[in-house]
Amino acid sequence: MKTQCTIILIFLTVICHGQIVNIPNANFKAKLITLGKDLNADGQIQLTEALAVTSLDLVFSSISDLTGIEAFTNLQFLRCESNQLTFLNVQNLTNLRYLYCNHNFLPALNVQGLTNLKYLYCDNNQLPTLNVQGLPNLQYLNCEYNQLTSLNVQGLTNLQTLYCNNNQLASINVQGLTNLQTLSCQGNQLPTLNVQGLTNLQTLYCFNNQLTSLFIKNGRDEEIIFTGNPNIAYICADEVQLTSIQNTLTGFGYTNCNINSYCSFTPGGTYYTMQGNKKIDFNTNGCDVLDAIYAHLKFTISNGTTTGSLISNATSNYSIPVPAGTHTITPQFENPTYFNASPASATVTFPATTSPFTQDFCIVPNGIHHDLEVVVIPLIPARPGFEATYKIKYKNKGVVAENGTINFNYNDAILDYASSGVAPITQSAGTLAWPIGSIAPFQSGEMMVTLHVNSPTATPAVHAGDYLSFTATINGLNTDETPDDNTFALAQVVVNSFDPNDKTCLEGNTISESMIGKYVHYMIRFENTGTFPAQNIVVKDMIDTAKFDISTLQLTDASHGCVTKIADTNKVEFIFENINLPFDNANNDGYVAFKIKTNSTMVLGDSFSNLANIYFDYNLPIVTNNYTTTIQNDLGINQFNINNLTLFPNPVKDILHFKTSEKIVKVEVYDITGRIISSNAVHENKVDVTALKTGNYILKVYTEIGITTTKIVKE
Repeated sequence: MKTQCTIILIFLTVICHGQIVNIPNANFKAKLITLGKDLNADGQIQLTEALAVTSLDLVFSSISDLTGIEAFTNLQFLRCESNQLTFLNVQNLTNLRYLYCNHNFLPALNVQGLTNLKYLYCDNNQLPTLNVQGLPNLQYLNCEYNQLTSLNVQGLTNLQTLYCNNNQLASINVQGLTNLQTLSCQGNQLPTLNVQGLTNLQTLYCFNNQLTSLFIKNGRDEEIIFTGNPNIAYICADEVQLTSIQNTLTGFGYTNCNINSYCSFTPGGTYYTMQGNKKIDFNTNGCDVLDAIYAHLKFTISNGTTTGSLISNATSNYSIPVPAGTHTITPQFENPTYFNASPASATVTFPATTSPFTQDFCIVPNGIHHDLEVVVIPLIPARPGFEATYKIKYKNKGVVAENGTINFNYNDAILDYASSGVAPITQSAGTLAWPIGSIAPFQSGEMMVTLHVNSPTATPAVHAGDYLSFTATINGLNTDETPDDNTFALAQVVVNSFDPNDKTCLEGNTISESMIGKYVHYMIRFENTGTFPAQNIVVKDMIDTAKFDISTLQLTDASHGCVTKIADTNKVEFIFENINLPFDNANNDGYVAFKIKTNSTMVLGDSFSNLANIYFDYNLPIVTNNYTTTIQNDLGINQFNINNLTLFPNPVKDILHFKTSEKIVKVEVYDITGRIISSNAVHENKVDVTALKTGNYILKVYTEIGITTTKIVKE
């Protein structure tokens, strides 16, 4: 029996060694012999000889048929590019790591089961489809210049290089390919491309597609070529890339493309999170769930080199995304002597510290401070003959509960009380008053008032260009530590039609010299005039730090919840995330209001201007008007002699006429204390002063060449 088994084993071995691999293509067999794979020099390739081969280079060998390659099951490296292949069977080559079959005529290629494959070159063939799923070790894929209409590379997490250019791809999803360094997808039909999250990307070629949007915010400053996409309308990139990309857009004449970083509101690439709550411990027993939230608390964040600020939203938690490094976060108070923060600051190093890093801040009152504030926000513009609506917003900025009243004054000769959200307790000619009740520290409240504006045919008439003056005063029962903000004077220009996206200085186009170094207030309005809800809106304001102290910026009000970011020394972004602003006329409006101090170095005669860019989702920004305010004496600056200026009658009862060779632009009326009473546009060289009470007044007359003052007597 043993002898029989031995004979059988010897017989099988001889058969195995003598089995000849079928290789019908003469050029293929000749190449193998030339490469020395015919070990016994019998002019054939036995199976044992095929199994001994781990690498084959068959490039440029005029081979049209690789039948027999399936016997080389130990192959790890196969180059068969630049031949005449129309079929390739590599199903048995499960040890294959490198496959170069490019520059052939292959109409199909099956690489399923080749789980060890690292490099696949199948470019310059005739492939309409390619399935590369189930290749977990694939690092390099080149399938350019084929006929692919789709390509699924999901799950290829080791992929570092992908060339899929010059196909017919209508989409490509590369999300999750965090090791990808090179992506070449030019010459396809891609309408959009998203490489966010590809934190190792170094090169991106996506030119000559049909791109209308491109999302490349990934924390990298990769090389990118995106030309040949004339319909591109939006690019979301990292801040560091914006200038260079804008230069490319300009150079190629792409004037209708919007570029910003607002497709997401976290840094591109890898980032870490500092988070926590912010509460006020008024009973000084430690912060707990019953303590009030410190709404819109301002933080500074510094990494030792760069410092930015964030004004949190009104909820209990803050969240600040930061890159790797050491960061210190510090609460900032409008009045630093009123409160102490516990801790005073927090320092964290990422990634050594697990993200998110949670640090709660407990805000503790420091002594007794009484501080009330009031501001008037014009919600609906004033138009002749229509109603205008105003929000009187008040706030307790101190550390103890306050009580008191609010008075609101307006010119009742040209404005009529229509309604208010809360009925006033007293109402007289041009004056409304409300009690505020007991208002807790950091609590705020509001009164809504609607007034009817006189028409151009009323007496007195109101015209576009006239200024309406309002004063709101909050009177507490205690001595206020910052009385300047207990009174707010709104100067509102009357308009006929209005741009729904605009910027206004609520103090008007002039302020007095006494306002230097003090707060001025701005309001930026926006309106969704599109046909679909706006999910995200960003209002970007570049602050002139030669005129303003950006460290003093405080949010005073907003129509929707927002977060305020201050970076790059002068860039302020009011971020309205996920507000889904409707597009119907009744609900498509929003606004943000803030205050900021002018620099104390400004002098009489200086002016300051400001505009904003408003971004609705991925659309081009809407640029607001550039609002200019000038610092001047209560009775004017740079006064000129106006040739042959005559005004009559004087004393005047109703209509005051002007006679001069110069064009009069507007006239401001001041009382004898220098307080502005009204500002009026001049029509046909006359102005209606019927609304003035009997007495002496000073007129400031503006012409195209300068300003002069004169006196009148009102009968």
